[in-house]
Amino acid sequence: MRGARVAGVSEVLGAGEAFVYAIPLRTRFRGITVREGVLIEGPLGWGEFCPFPEYDDREAANWLATTVEQITEGWPAPVRDRIPVNCTVPAVGPERAHEIVAGSGCRTAKVKVADHPAALGEDLERVAAVRDALGPGGAIRVDANAVWDVETAVSHIEEIDRAAQGLEYVEQPCRTIEELAEVRRRVDVRIAADESIRRAEDPLRVAVAGAADVAVLKCTPLGGVRRALRVAEAAGLPCVVSSALETSVGLAAQLALAGALPDLDFACGLGTIRLFDGDVTTPSLLPTDGHLPVPTTPPQPNPELLQRFRHPDPARTRWWLDRLTRASHLLP
Repeated sequence: MRGARVAGVSEVLGAGEAFVYAIPLRTRFRGITVREGVLIEGPLGWGEFCPFPEYDDREAANWLATTVEQITEGWPAPVRDRIPVNCTVPAVGPERAHEIVAGSGCRTAKVKVADHPAALGEDLERVAAVRDALGPGGAIRVDANAVWDVETAVSHIEEIDRAAQGLEYVEQPCRTIEELAEVRRRVDVRIAADESIRRAEDPLRVAVAGAADVAVLKCTPLGGVRRALRVAEAAGLPCVVSSALETSVGLAAQLALAGALPDLDFACGLGTIRLFDGDVTTPSLLPTDGHLPVPTTPPQPNPELLQRFRHPDPARTRWWLDRLTRASHLLP
């Protein structure tokens, strides 16, 4: 395998190489149809740098800090060896939603809602189909990605809760901590905070403001497993670990975080490799019977798959490598 050596990064990452990848998604998710990022080899194995394109360099540096931890320091010892996971249902029709859940082996489903301003009718059909697939004993959670205002959130949550015959929680219905707190006071469904924790300077504010019942942690944008554990302790809330849509290489860090949390009361959002039309490791980190194992070392990319998913666009490859260099100069 031959990749790029990136000026300015070798001081941090050692003599390893960087491969820019592009892997198609099975369904449009979070507005994208192809997942891009960089796989980086270091002293302890491989890591992944894949901040979404809209994030600035300073935010991207947190993602790189997670990579550095993975390939130069390793992870804390786990307290459990497997993690219950939810299946993820994108903004698809009810038939496809039913199919995803029925074939997942998971007893918890996370359903994307609020994909566009007039999405409520589609959302209701989607969660009803998910309930049918799960049966009465399964758990349904929904994610609005912070697009609702307070009044919309309150009315839509009530309707979606009825269609789902009970929601486990609603993730990030609004943008600000103050809005989350207001929604939480007015609905009878748990509220989970995602962006309000990982993009806040003080995660403790979420708990102090009474803004959430659950903290959603993504160690990739938080700067690594150890920093995410400190955030979890500061938030003082039950935690769910969720993917940032990584390949199995990056997903391993999220599993390491879930494995190291002192308590884990909810299934985690780590079954996201099913959203990819391909992966870079053999085997992939795909759930079995609704669970994933906790790795103790980073998975090794398959050389054939690494070459298959090498980014075909030289200009885009250069864009990612330049971004990697800039982020390396801003490491926290």
